[in-house]
Amino acid sequence: MSNGNLNTSNGSSVCVRNEENKHELTQLSVSVTIEAEAEPQKFRSRLRIIAVLAGLNLSIFTSALDQTIIATAVPTITSKLHSASGYIWIGSAYLLANAAAGPIWAKLSDIWGRKPILLVAVAMFFGSLIISAEARNIKMLITGRALQGTASGGMVQLVMIIISDIFSIRQRSLYFGLLEAVWTVAGGVGPVLGGLLTERLSWRWAFWVNLPICGSTFILLLIFLDVHNPKTPVIEGLKAVDWFGSISILAATLMIFLGLEFGGVTFPWKSPQVLCLIIIGALTFGIFIFSEKRLARYPLMPLDLFKNPSNIASLLLYFLHGMCYTASEYYLPLYFQSALEASPLKSGVLILPLNVTTAIAGILSGVFTNRTGRYLEPIRIGVLIMVLSNGLYMLFSASTSIARIVGFQIIAGIGQGLISEAPLIAVQALASQDDTATTTSTFGFTRSLSAALSVVICGVIFQNSMDLKAASLSLPPVNLPKNVTDALAGGNAAANVMIIGRIGDMRQRIAVKEAFVWSLRNMWIFTTCVAAIAVVASCFVRKNVLSKEHVETKTGLKEKAKAVVTNIM
Repeated sequence: MSNGNLNTSNGSSVCVRNEENKHELTQLSVSVTIEAEAEPQKFRSRLRIIAVLAGLNLSIFTSALDQTIIATAVPTITSKLHSASGYIWIGSAYLLANAAAGPIWAKLSDIWGRKPILLVAVAMFFGSLIISAEARNIKMLITGRALQGTASGGMVQLVMIIISDIFSIRQRSLYFGLLEAVWTVAGGVGPVLGGLLTERLSWRWAFWVNLPICGSTFILLLIFLDVHNPKTPVIEGLKAVDWFGSISILAATLMIFLGLEFGGVTFPWKSPQVLCLIIIGALTFGIFIFSEKRLARYPLMPLDLFKNPSNIASLLLYFLHGMCYTASEYYLPLYFQSALEASPLKSGVLILPLNVTTAIAGILSGVFTNRTGRYLEPIRIGVLIMVLSNGLYMLFSASTSIARIVGFQIIAGIGQGLISEAPLIAVQALASQDDTATTTSTFGFTRSLSAALSVVICGVIFQNSMDLKAASLSLPPVNLPKNVTDALAGGNAAANVMIIGRIGDMRQRIAVKEAFVWSLRNMWIFTTCVAAIAVVASCFVRKNVLSKEHVETKTGLKEKAKAVVTNIM
């Protein structure tokens, strides 16, 4: 449905400023009606819409399952492959690649169309699953996980973009809520399934199990997905790629996170290796911003997005929410397996309340926004609950009851679900349809960045805290043997969590459990502070009207035209 007939106070039509001309170097301003760049919303049968949504949601499910099924299997994997450092790297490699690749996938889909690029991402994901499942050492597994993260970054980004292409801003809030529900259902199934497969078969089945789902996703999308295909020639498309921006954002992301990963674990924080990685990474990110503003013809990120204070607040809120969400998803299983001596399967079951509640809250938030057009209420309520829930995590001890654990997770799930997608809706409401893809990919990059930072920073806090505790555990009255304290120090504690069950002396076992709890409590203090900053950020998110009118996006190497709407009453 066209949205070109907007009324202004003087009754004039909407004006469009054409910022670039294909044949001249000088800028040319022209006025045309919005229909010149618009394509009427395509009619799709109910069956096709259901099939398309099924394919898109399966893309999200397989990506989420791959990310969460590993959580309960990581201690076993690192033990089997004899790599203590693998506990962080198995997750970090995936998240780093996911964060860096997301904006690139989105821009490629702008050039060559959504469908072919999404199919490439799904096929790449399929192949990387096989590499991880067949890994014979930790290096091969980390390589497979990095490829999975790269492909997953494309799948998740493009699903969000395609939904934004097909549905109006008011409708898409409902489908975003559904995507969040699918993600959290996979988040609930993943740890349980990962624990079951690890205990009963092999950790390798945590990857094999995803292959048929991934294959079904590819077939559904190949047959039923019918979005605009620009049929851009390969050579012309390659010329349009923002190569400098792509390389600089990859380099900046990797250097910054490697610096954070190495700091305090592999090298001291003041070492030249760590300082150079972080400083040069930050400078490279500055080069990326300069490239996007001055050099790129088709930039990866729309820098105009950051001119609006409400957009900045929404991005910051999305980032902080991602840090808290990832910390609980990744480190609660570690608490269960250490303090409660839970098996991988049981720890997967214990985290179900968090994932189920998040899914339900996400759906209800989407329904509320779809029915009322309001998104500020879920944001404001959600951030307050997020602060409360992370504060409650600090009360966990080595003897916390299951009822209290479940109750705390339910509270956390409500907060996480309410603000899962509302910040993205807040920004999309201010963006033109042509900028929806780059806006969405910027949000996806922000979320992936926050997830990677969360795993690394929380891991550093936990590991450094365990190093402090390990030294005292060897002294009276605990007198823990040196081989055990060595296993808990030097960043090895998470990978050696199963050593707790092999400690015969009950007093020593309790002391080690309390060391894990204390180290995790320091991490929860950090996430509570992060959630408190999110409360402040939420105050700057502004209300905007969510339109029911919609124009589908036309991809390809068209010259961008930005609509300038004035005097709207």
